[in-house]
Amino acid sequence: LVLRRGLGMAALGIGLGLAGALALTRLLTSQLFGVSPTDPVILAVAAVTLAAVSAVACLVPAVRATKVDPIVALRSE
Repeated sequence: LVLRRGLGMAALGIGLGLAGALALTRLLTSQLFGVSPTDPVILAVAAVTLAAVSAVACLVPAVRATKVDPIVALRSE
């Protein structure tokens, strides 16, 4: 549940970011040297890197959640 929600939000953010980057290619052209603003390899590497970092960031709370005894968690609330 933790991974699904976290990675879902990350996928939404990556998708919106890629769409925004493609929409703003004219503004990005002056900031990039030696790379075209619509280079698919660069966009794919950035998306995969962000997805991997998001997965690791979501994995830490997910592992902690699996170590908690459900009865103890329910009794404390």
